[in-house]
Amino acid sequence: MSRVTEAGMDEGAQEDIQRVEQRAVGERETRWSARRKEGVVMRLLRGESLDLLARECGQPAGRISAWREEFLAAGREGLKARPASVEDVALREAQRKVGELSIELDIAKALLEKKGHPPFPRRSA
Repeated sequence: MSRVTEAGMDEGAQEDIQRVEQRAVGERETRWSARRKEGVVMRLLRGESLDLLARECGQPAGRISAWREEFLAAGREGLKARPASVEDVALREAQRKVGELSIELDIAKALLEKKGHPPFPRRSA
């Protein structure tokens, strides 16, 4: 880094550049879990400064902004490195709906039996 640029920067900016230079030299960047990204995004959505969060987390402000947009678009699933496929999400939703309907049917049958209605005959396949 030249002395001209050093003179025009504050200490925080110099530390940020040194951190990036060290990472570029050979430090391996750690992976962030969806839960950890979500924590940073939630702090951002609660009103904390993007610049302060970026410095604290050691992540570029643009990356944290992208996390926020991904979170707002798709929740925690959007923050995962390998989000679930559309088919998997649809399958989970269908299974959830089948479970709800099964419970409702069991409740309806129990209420009918309680009122004296004979049990439904089983159909053979």
